[in-house]
Amino acid sequence: MIKKTLLLFSTVALSACSITPQSNQIDPLVSHIDSAISPGENFFLYANNRWFTENPIPGTKNSVGIFRTIQDTINSQVRQVCEKSAALTNAEKGSKEQMIGDYYAAGLDTINTEKNGITALQEYIDCINKIKTPSEIATCAASLMKIGCSPIFAFRIGIDDKNSSAYAAFMYQGGLGLPDREYYFSNEGENPKIRAAYVKHIQNMLSIAKLSSSKDAGEKVFAIEKSLAQASRKLEDTRDPYKNYNKVSVNVFKKQLPLFGADAILTSFNLTKIDSIIIGQPEFFSALENSLTKNSLSDWKLYLQWNLISSYADKLTKDLESENFEFFGKTLSGRKVQKPRWERIVEETNGSLGELVGQIYVKEYLPEGTKEKLLEIGENIRDVYAEHIKQLDWMSATTKEKALSKLAKVTMKVGYPDKWKDMSSISIERNNFAKNSIAVRIWEFNDMISKYGKPVDKSEWGMTPQMYNAYYDPTFNEICVPACNIIVPGFEGRMPDDAVLYGIIGGSTFGHELTHGFDDQGSLYDETGNLRDWWTKEDREKFVAKTKMIVEQYSQYTVLNNLHINGEATQGENIADLGGLVMGYEAFKKTKQGQSTEKIGGYTPDQRFFLGYAYAWMVNYTKESLEQRVMSDVHSPSEFRVNGVVANMPEFHKAFGIKAGDKMHRADNAIVKIW
Repeated sequence: MIKKTLLLFSTVALSACSITPQSNQIDPLVSHIDSAISPGENFFLYANNRWFTENPIPGTKNSVGIFRTIQDTINSQVRQVCEKSAALTNAEKGSKEQMIGDYYAAGLDTINTEKNGITALQEYIDCINKIKTPSEIATCAASLMKIGCSPIFAFRIGIDDKNSSAYAAFMYQGGLGLPDREYYFSNEGENPKIRAAYVKHIQNMLSIAKLSSSKDAGEKVFAIEKSLAQASRKLEDTRDPYKNYNKVSVNVFKKQLPLFGADAILTSFNLTKIDSIIIGQPEFFSALENSLTKNSLSDWKLYLQWNLISSYADKLTKDLESENFEFFGKTLSGRKVQKPRWERIVEETNGSLGELVGQIYVKEYLPEGTKEKLLEIGENIRDVYAEHIKQLDWMSATTKEKALSKLAKVTMKVGYPDKWKDMSSISIERNNFAKNSIAVRIWEFNDMISKYGKPVDKSEWGMTPQMYNAYYDPTFNEICVPACNIIVPGFEGRMPDDAVLYGIIGGSTFGHELTHGFDDQGSLYDETGNLRDWWTKEDREKFVAKTKMIVEQYSQYTVLNNLHINGEATQGENIADLGGLVMGYEAFKKTKQGQSTEKIGGYTPDQRFFLGYAYAWMVNYTKESLEQRVMSDVHSPSEFRVNGVVANMPEFHKAFGIKAGDKMHRADNAIVKIW
C-alpha cells in the first residue's frame, strides 16, 4: 500500500522552532498566494495559483509544482554523483563508483547505443520466435519477466497477507500496455483517440524494430490486450485484500489451467519446492487459459515482441526511443518535448542503482540530524494519534485497545537503511546501455526469488533515501519515510516555521502514512501484519459508514468538466489525507508557534499551517496527465487532496472565515470525521 507523497527538503538540519523571515527573505507561502481568488471559493488555487501563473508547465514536463521542484533538486545532486563516478579511471570493478559511473556513461553513449540496436534483446526474441504450442506462451512470458517486462500476468514473491512471518508467491492480473483497463473501453474524454493512437504506435514500434511488417500487427496486439483488460477487475475492485487473496495448491492450479504451464513457469523461476500460490483474480487466469488457444500463436508472438520492445524502448535506438515518446510522452502525458538526455539517464541510473547512489547521497547531501528530526516529528504524530484513538466517540474500548496496540507497534523506517544491499555481482559495462539494464533487472528478479523459504527480512527498505516518496506496508506494519522528505523548497539556508513543518512533513507525510494503517484496507490487518479481523462487528459497521461518506464526497468532484473522481478507488488515500491533516494540526498545536497568535507574513499560525498543507500538494498537470491520473491512480488530483480535506476541518473554516454558501464550506452533518 504505497502512497506517493511529497518529499520536502531544507539544506540545513531542522529544529522545532518558528522563525520570522527577514524583510529581504521571500516567504513561499505568501508569495504563492493569488489574492484575486477567495479562500472560500477554492483554497488550493488561493494558496498556489500565483506560483502556477508564474511557472507554466514547460514542454518537457507533464506537471510542475513542488514535486517537480524537489525532483529537479535531487536530479541535480544525483547527476553530480554520476558524473564524479564516471570520471574515475581506476574504480574497482564491482564498486558502487564503477557501477554508477559505467551505467551512466553507457546511457550517455548514443553512438554505441545506436550501433548495438536491439541485439541485447535477441535471445528473448529468439525465445518468442521458437514458441510452437500454447503452453509455451506463458513460459516465454515468464522469461521476459526476469528482465523487467510485464507480459500477460504479474508475479511476485511477497509477504503472505495471512501469515506475515513467511514469504509467498503471488500471481495476479496484468499484461496491459495502457495505464488501466478502462482505457480499453471508456469513451469519456480522449480515450477513443488514445486507443487509435496506441494501435498505430504498436504498429510503428514493431516495424521500426523490424519484428513485423504486417499492416494489422497493431490491431492484433491490441485485441489480445483488450481481452486481458476484459478479464481484469476494475481498479476499485483490486483494493479488497480478502477478495484478492485466493490461495490454492500448485497441483490444483495446474489442473485448473493445464495450458498455462504453471510447472514450467515455476521451474524457470527456480521455485521447484513451492506448494501453493496466492491468486489475485482467479477469473482472469480462467479467461487467460481460453485466450491461449482463442488467439493464434503468431498473434501471441506479436504481443510478446511488442511487450519486450516497449519495455526497453528508451534504452535502444533513437527511432525507437522517439516513437516511444510520441505516444507515452506526448499523447498520454501531454509533454511536448523530450527531456534532455542527461536528465533521462540520471533518472534511469538512479532508478536502477538507487541503493548504490543512496549510499553516496546520504554522505554528501543530507543535512546533519536529518534522521533524528524526522523521527522526532514522526513520534509526535504517533503520540497525537494515540490521544485521538482514546477519545473516539464511535469506537468501543475493546477495539480501541487493539488499535492502540497496533499504533504502538508501527515500525518507523526514516532517513536511510542501516544495512545496504550488495549489488556488486552485477556486471556493468561502458558500451551497452540495454545490456546493463537487463543485468540489473535479472539481479532484482533473482533477489526477489531468493527470499522464498527464508525468514522474513524486516530490515529491508522498499525505497531509497533519495526517492521522494513514502509508504505504509500493512504486512510489516511499518511506515517508510526516506531522507529527502526533509526538503522544503524556498527555505534553503533557514528554518521553516513549525506551521510549515507540521503541515507538510507532519500532516501530508507521517500523519498520512500512519493513517494508512487504519484506512479501509490497512484497518483489515492486525498489529503483526496479518489479514485478520480485530474489530468488533459494531465498530466495523460504524467505520464503514464513515468511509462511505468520504467515498460520496469525492465521487461528486469532477475534473476537465466531465471526468468524475473514482471515490471508491481513491478512498484509502483520501482517508489517509484527512487523517494525516488532522494529526498534523493537533501535533502543531502542541508547539510553541501553534499555541501563539503571532503572525508571520501577515498570517496567523493556523492560517500558515493550512497554507503549508496546500503547499505540500502544489502541483499543476497537463490536461493529458490529469486525465490519466483520474482514470488510473488511487490518489485524487492535487487540487482535491487539498480542498476535499480542509473542507472537512472546522479549524480551517474558522482560520479563513469560511461561511455557509462558500464552496469550501461543508455543513456540520456533511463533515467527514473518521480518525
